Amino acid sequence: MGSSDVYTHGHHESVLRSHQWRTAENSAGYLLDDLQPGTEVLDVGCGPGTITLDFAERVEPGRVLGIDNAENLLTSSRSAAAARGLDNAEFETADVYRLPHADDTFDVVHAHQVLQHLTDPVAALREMRRVCRPGGIVAVRDADYGGMRWSPDHPGMDRWLELYRSVAQRNNAHPDGGKHLKSWALRAGFSDVTCTASAWCFATPEERAWWGNLWADRIRQSAFATQALSYGLTTREELEELAGAWHTWRDSDDGWFAVLNAEIRCRP
Repeated sequence: MGSSDVYTHGHHESVLRSHQWRTAENSAGYLLDDLQPGTEVLDVGCGPGTITLDFAERVEPGRVLGIDNAENLLTSSRSAAAARGLDNAEFETADVYRLPHADDTFDVVHAHQVLQHLTDPVAALREMRRVCRPGGIVAVRDADYGGMRWSPDHPGMDRWLELYRSVAQRNNAHPDGGKHLKSWALRAGFSDVTCTASAWCFATPEERAWWGNLWADRIRQSAFATQALSYGLTTREELEELAGAWHTWRDSDDGWFAVLNAEIRCRP
């Protein structure tokens, strides 16, 4: 992210809990065939680096650089790389709008769940395009909150989604960013754009417990809660009610939740 952007989720433990669950397999399956040994990769907005390190295992001896604007996250990423014995993965702080790399540096430039949080995703894509080598790939995956679906229905869940989108929009972010990826890529100057989509689905008791608990915690304690209160969009009492709605969903035997993710692979 850029230094001027406001990250709607923040870096509360409940947010990192979901980020640390992400792997190359469950979050970048559309890109795996392009990650061959020797590939040089830039992972933009890498967070705790779980996807980044999976990439590093696949492209060795190629190198992977993970960047984020939150240095505190990168400390744990470096520790995880050492624990996995990966000396071809590096991490550094950087601004997606001003990448500190020369033109045509990387074979693959990747961003997962990043563009939706930016005030200017087209500018970010232009910068990602700049550092991607001719014949390389800029790969982006983002959720679309407008495409999230769940069962059983609950008015508290409807209100949660409405509130989340309101907070993100106050941050000049794009909670429905997934559906805009192709448009943003074309505006950024790409002419060769391949589009796919995939979904996360949470339905087993274990999946519901994990997903429901982390969202209930986010509603109570994360930057999303702080921002929603400071913008005057909700009250502490309502946030407790919304957390309770997530627990009701969690405890429903027929509970089911799907997160639609759009994906693009762009060639400069």
